[in-house]
Formats: sequence, C-alpha cells, structure tokens
Amino acid sequence: MTGHLIGHLDEIPVGEGRAYAVDGAQVAVYRLRDGTVRALAAVCPHLGGPLADGLADNHVVVCPLHGRAFDLITGRETGGGPGVCAYDATVDADGAIRVAVRSVT
Repeated sequence: MTGHLIGHLDEIPVGEGRAYAVDGAQVAVYRLRDGTVRALAAVCPHLGGPLADGLADNHVVVCPLHGRAFDLITGRETGGGPGVCAYDATVDADGAIRVAVRSVT
C-alpha cells in the first residue's frame, strides 16, 4: 500500500493508540494485540474526545470521555451514533507504519 509514513511500530505500545497528523487530518493509529494496526479519525464526534487515548481491543476503541465505542475497521459507532472515518494502515517489513488518508468508509 502506498501511504504516508507516520512512524515506527515500536513507538506504539501493544494495545494502545497514538495520534498523528496525516496530510492535514488527525489520525489515531492503534497497535493491536493480534499484531495488526488500525487507523481512525482521532477525535470522537460526540464531544471531541481523544480516541487515541481510548481503550482498544481487536475490534473496537472506547472513547475515554463518555464510553462510546467505534469499530476499528469501519469507524462505525457500535450504538448507532455518528461514526468516524476509518483509514487503511499497514506496517512495512522494517516496522514503518503507513496510513492512506483516503477514507475506507
């Protein structure tokens, strides 16, 4: 995949997320326990919560402010509320993380 080089996998602890500026967008990138990375818009649409600081498992991230959960693949809010953009994220063989700024949802 082509995309913006944003950093290295070692910069994100397993099970956590970090926020990056990618081509003018704020993107939260998560390093999941299964070894994959996922990327969503970094700001919760409810009240602007920092989604990179939310609790993530292999399926959802939970906003740290009010507990809204977002699917890490689609960006949809699990309760049916407004979702966030989901982005393609990959890790190169050398551990470099790339994010495509085009939305996948």
